[in-house]
Amino acid sequence: MVNWGVIGCGGIARRRTIPEGIVPAQNSCLTAVMDANLPVAKEMAKDLKVKAYDTEEELLADPEIQAIYIATPASLHANQAIAALRAGKDVLVEKPLCLTLSDCESVIREAEKQDRKLGVGYMMRFHGFHQQLKVMVSEGRIGKPVLGRAQLSCWYPPMEGAWRQNPEQGGGGSLIDMGNHLIDLLEYVFQSLVAEISCFTGNLVQSYPAEDSALTTVRFQNGALGMVDSFFSIPDNSSRNFLEVYGSVGSVLAEGTIGQGPAGTARAFVEKEMKGYEADQKRAQSGGVDLKFPLVNTYQAEIEEFADAILKDRKPVISGEDGLWSQKLVLAAYESARTGRTIKL
Repeated sequence: MVNWGVIGCGGIARRRTIPEGIVPAQNSCLTAVMDANLPVAKEMAKDLKVKAYDTEEELLADPEIQAIYIATPASLHANQAIAALRAGKDVLVEKPLCLTLSDCESVIREAEKQDRKLGVGYMMRFHGFHQQLKVMVSEGRIGKPVLGRAQLSCWYPPMEGAWRQNPEQGGGGSLIDMGNHLIDLLEYVFQSLVAEISCFTGNLVQSYPAEDSALTTVRFQNGALGMVDSFFSIPDNSSRNFLEVYGSVGSVLAEGTIGQGPAGTARAFVEKEMKGYEADQKRAQSGGVDLKFPLVNTYQAEIEEFADAILKDRKPVISGEDGLWSQKLVLAAYESARTGRTIKL
């Protein structure tokens, strides 16, 4: 069993990672929470019957804690992660790992120096459908991969103190917050890294400094193309969060699998006889086959995987190096948006 401490009790930690991830995880136990706003930490601690701290130093000095989950503004990740590693804790950081490549590299070096585990929170890889889709693509069930498209948008109006709307704290807007997840997901599904990236960003609706609109196109090392659209300026119910993968003998189209929940729907359209788990599904009149997949709580799976890496003394599935690479892609996309050029990685 791994004892966890949490730095940052707002946003994703409060809504998802603590109640859906750490608390129900079979190999984990929540020990303490920390937030600069002590009343917030105390309220959560009281509900969960754990300890509350208002400074990182107090939390990191707690000898019961083995692992730290960091869910603070991205601008704080580097210092907090390094401090946790130096305190002898294994560290899981919400994406992005850090805002600059040099900070990412510093955190990775510190983890190596301290011989601690370092992971990054790309939880969408753990969705039951996304894992099946990866297998379908790798086994050639849609033929040669040609195109992947991923969409994640929402309505995010100006809010006082919202760090994701301030590039100095979050590094950008809809691209680094949501598009970042999608680029990583397409690389995961295709099992191929991005070779070239091009991007448009803008503020089409919202008035805050960070972009509210981003469209990114990529070429993967395997030759396939990809497209990612992420907006803070589309009403929630109007964004269907589609994931589409096309190949030389077919396609797989999903709706609602991208996001924070375990559900969604998916259908395969393949121009040859299907094999494997699709074969026993009912073929729709349109010619497509509705796909079934396990419902996986992505936050619980993320926590359990990282805790398992600690317990078995192995490298986490999503490592610090993965976080460094993802940040290289995001920064290259912003460079493309600024310069109008396609950036080769």
